[in-house]
Amino acid sequence: MKNVHFRSKRLNLLGSAIFAEVAEWKQEARRNGLSVISLDIGSPDQPPQEQIRAALAAASLRPDTYRYPGTEGTLAFRETVAKWFRHRFRVELDPGKEVLSLMGTQDGLAHLPLAISDPGDAALLPDPGYPVYGAGLAVAGVDAIPLPLLPENGYLPDFDAIPQAVWDKVKFMILNYPSNPLSVTADLAFFEWAVYTARRQQVLLVHDNAYSEMAFDGLRPPSVLEIPGASDVAIEFHSLSKSYHLAGTRLGFAVGNRDVLAALRALKNNIDFGVFLGAQEAGIAALEMDMREPKPIAGLYERRRDAFVHALREQGWNVPSPRATMFLWAPVPEGWTSRSFSQELLTSTGVASIPGNAFGGLGEGYVRLALVEPEDCLLEAAKRIGGFIKTKHPC
Repeated sequence: MKNVHFRSKRLNLLGSAIFAEVAEWKQEARRNGLSVISLDIGSPDQPPQEQIRAALAAASLRPDTYRYPGTEGTLAFRETVAKWFRHRFRVELDPGKEVLSLMGTQDGLAHLPLAISDPGDAALLPDPGYPVYGAGLAVAGVDAIPLPLLPENGYLPDFDAIPQAVWDKVKFMILNYPSNPLSVTADLAFFEWAVYTARRQQVLLVHDNAYSEMAFDGLRPPSVLEIPGASDVAIEFHSLSKSYHLAGTRLGFAVGNRDVLAALRALKNNIDFGVFLGAQEAGIAALEMDMREPKPIAGLYERRRDAFVHALREQGWNVPSPRATMFLWAPVPEGWTSRSFSQELLTSTGVASIPGNAFGGLGEGYVRLALVEPEDCLLEAAKRIGGFIKTKHPC
């Protein structure tokens, strides 16, 4: 008699168990009577601006909104993306061939390896880096090779330190600036080096630029496509989830190399029917408003960053102040591992974080905290964290 298991072995390779564990720790904290301050998942706590919601509401009332939308996205959405890209980055895109709508960037990043790789191929992934990068490779049977991001290099990869034997195996590499979880940024000089390296090594450069509109102190993160000729060797993912608080609508887009986007579109033609038309209308409204009368959400997170970092430092935890994203990448105090600190902090105080090693081996020794609560909650979290650090004596 055969032994049937209704769970594939590849699920064990996805590496996302820590997020489920943190959810269990939160339940335990609530059972113990603690009020939980959820700084673990980067889910915006604010709604989209009223004009964006009005566009979504109006679209939802139209009878034709509920037909199959088409995998590539409406022409109106793709043309708006191209117009916004020209406005924001001074880069011209062909909306017919160089723009593809997505159900959020996670959709594109998870499916890309299936579209452009074969089992046994290899890819370079940032370490620390967003877990979906590795999950997409595991499902596609592609080997993941860590791309070390070290503090002594400003958390930028050293392409010259990668042995040629590794480059010879690699089909593509993923970069992410502004970075989740590191919250560091990269300038055009770095992207020029990255494009040069991709061309010389004949690999595809995949840039996750989901936080391009969430930078602080006047910083405007660039696009890799600003480098002349980059579209020959690169694609870039963008998200409307964080920048416009449209996380629940699942809307993003990919731009760049038309052959790669055609492959991704061909895969998605077989597994989904595209993004809800109402969500695309909301996206058009968001991008048009950003070009016409920008009200960047980054200012909200900059104020939260300033308040939270200041409060944590007053409590004796010297955390760095990020220049972008909605995250703090904070070194755990001496005596704890990433996991032990995150778990004990949550079960003792109700403040939820994500252990740094969830983002790769080089994330050990850090935790990620998301700025997704109002300032008063962040100040309360800082107070609880300070009390925890001062009173606990880890083994």
